[in-house]
Amino acid sequence: MSIVESRESRDLRAAVAALGRRHGPGFDRDTLWSEAGTLGYLGVNLPEEYGGGGGGLAELSIVLEELGAAGCPLLLMVVSPAICGTVIARFGTEEQKRAWLPGLADGSRTMAFGITEPDAGSNSHRITTTARKAADEDGGGWILNGRKVFVSGVDITDATLIVGRTEDARTGSLKPCLFIVPRDAQGFHRSQIDMELQAVEKQFELVLDDVRLPADALVGDEDAGLLQLFAGLNPERVMTAAFALGMGRYALDKAVDYAKTRQVWQQPIGAHQAIAHPLAQAHIEIELARLMMRKAAHLYDAGDDAGAGEAANIAKYAAGEACVHAVDQAVHTLGGNGLTREYGLASLIAASRVARIAPVSREMILNYVSHQSLGLPKSY
Repeated sequence: MSIVESRESRDLRAAVAALGRRHGPGFDRDTLWSEAGTLGYLGVNLPEEYGGGGGGLAELSIVLEELGAAGCPLLLMVVSPAICGTVIARFGTEEQKRAWLPGLADGSRTMAFGITEPDAGSNSHRITTTARKAADEDGGGWILNGRKVFVSGVDITDATLIVGRTEDARTGSLKPCLFIVPRDAQGFHRSQIDMELQAVEKQFELVLDDVRLPADALVGDEDAGLLQLFAGLNPERVMTAAFALGMGRYALDKAVDYAKTRQVWQQPIGAHQAIAHPLAQAHIEIELARLMMRKAAHLYDAGDDAGAGEAANIAKYAAGEACVHAVDQAVHTLGGNGLTREYGLASLIAASRVARIAPVSREMILNYVSHQSLGLPKSY
């Protein structure tokens, strides 16, 4: 991995930044999504033979980071092209690839991702959504039952990639499997969660009540289990890092501009070290987290799933912490103005914490690093 970005990556970063500046805060999600898809940015990580750009997670993370830095992040990018697109591209059947990847690439089709459950929380081994094979006399296929929570954008996506569990015929134990559930499937119900945090993409609770699916709704091999699941979760962590870095950069840029021009005594407030040093520290933390994110994306694109797992978790942790710190310092730099709608920073106080909590908490990342990286014993 080169520390210095390639010319192609720099050109992509500049082009997406220009798109972001044209839309900016208060953007219309549908318009920006459509334009980003038409320009090839949404599918930059997907295979060329299915309408994508032939790049990887490194390129897709650039797109989300730069849109976030312009104040118009597309949260659905974390889910639709990154998780669902990656899983289908790696493990889907030829029919699934032809049906979904071109649309995911140009933005004309979207897919949500459902894994979290009310009673499972961070413990994915407690997932109770089950899938059983229907009898041939009943038409075959699969029948899904269960509940999911905090599923983003179900109301605006064409389908949801649901993590369920099937019974292993050899051992009787349950193993994770992935199913494409159309939005209008019978028995597939959604209800919006009343969130204090306001975002373009809403959060939903899902109920799957005897949802019948054809056999080809299963993505990949029924016996692949965790391999396919983590093929989507590692990109999710990398893209969450990109989302956090973009937000942190946006807040920091606002604070720096203000500190350069705001004058109370004889010099702009940015000349005072009590203002300048915390902003410099926030910049350093963002740059360090970005390097880790690039490492994680590089390892994933190179096919090193194990190495990418560690790096993606560390990148997500570092970017989340950097984002929260940058937003907090930006608001503090502006003082009372940092809490006004005019400057658009106060809403980021809550939004920045998302990167600490989702898709996995910082405490669970510390568990992962202590167990997997350091070899320390588990407490659970």
